[in-house]
Amino acid sequence: MTAAAETQPGPAASAPSRSSRRSGGGLGRYVLTRFLLIIPTVLILMTVVFFLMRITGDPITAALGGRLTPDELAARRAEAGYDRPLIIQYLDYLGGVLRGDFGTSYTDGRPVSAILLQYGGATAELVLYAIIVALVVGVPLGMIAARNRDRWGDLALRVLAILGYATPVFFVGLLLKLVFSVGLGWFPVAGRLSTGGERTMGSILNPSPFYLLDAIRLGDPALIGDVLRHAALPAVALGLLTGGIFLRLVRTNMIGTLEMPYVDSARSRGVAESRLTTRHALRPALIPIITVMGMQVAMMLGGAVLTETTFEWRGLGYQLAEYMAARDYVAVQGIVMMLAVIVAVSNFLVDVIAALIDPRVRY
Repeated sequence: MTAAAETQPGPAASAPSRSSRRSGGGLGRYVLTRFLLIIPTVLILMTVVFFLMRITGDPITAALGGRLTPDELAARRAEAGYDRPLIIQYLDYLGGVLRGDFGTSYTDGRPVSAILLQYGGATAELVLYAIIVALVVGVPLGMIAARNRDRWGDLALRVLAILGYATPVFFVGLLLKLVFSVGLGWFPVAGRLSTGGERTMGSILNPSPFYLLDAIRLGDPALIGDVLRHAALPAVALGLLTGGIFLRLVRTNMIGTLEMPYVDSARSRGVAESRLTTRHALRPALIPIITVMGMQVAMMLGGAVLTETTFEWRGLGYQLAEYMAARDYVAVQGIVMMLAVIVAVSNFLVDVIAALIDPRVRY
């Protein structure tokens, strides 16, 4: 046998190298593909919203038709370019979006980009609180349901889960307000801060979009408590919508994991049932939650419109309802597109995390 033959790597030696290259390339290709899909997703939704808004006429006629004379209305339409062909209007709007110009609201004369910056943080903060509530409610209760499979506790929690995601979020919000705000007086009825809290928050230089972060920066315990008390009921109302789904997912996947051979082997060695649940079955049960998190963010943003309206939480959902009532389609277009971007980016991040946890997702 020659030296070259002796040093020639065999199939077993070359396999790991090929596997690692294929794995790395698969992950990079998957991440790039998922990222590029954000562009057509947002573009399609923006296009659909733009043309649907024009079915009832141009935005100026829709917003100001009853307050201007026909001549004034025609002049405003010509000034804004709404007397031009629809495809030209669409291309102009698309060019403005690429420059960061989403137009100007006709009801209050504010740039839509300024509206998005002012109210986007409030919606993001509410959704973050709601996700925390959903995880705190769904994961532990799902574990309890799995450990008590087909017993009365499991049945009760399954019914609770169905009620959680089947009950309209505005109805849950109204019940919470009646019981805990009006009846018991434990929480504020509406708003993001009390009047005193708003004055304190207004004194902050370079404020962030998140009230809780600014309150922590000030180091004011009373202000932190004020922020959390105002956020509690909206977060619970919106979080229960997803908490019920998480409960069912954790229960189903933990039941399947607890029946796996390696869990039976650990059980035969005398490992405590609580340790089996928390150490062996919990992580696989959390993978489906991560994979559906992007879709749940979309559901929460939809529910945020009703939640913010119910609690007068001035975020994008609240403003969207206000602008739709005023038929201010320019502002509506900008808010809907921003929500689409948030959902698309959330799905992208969730897909990347899922691919890192479970390599099978990449292929």
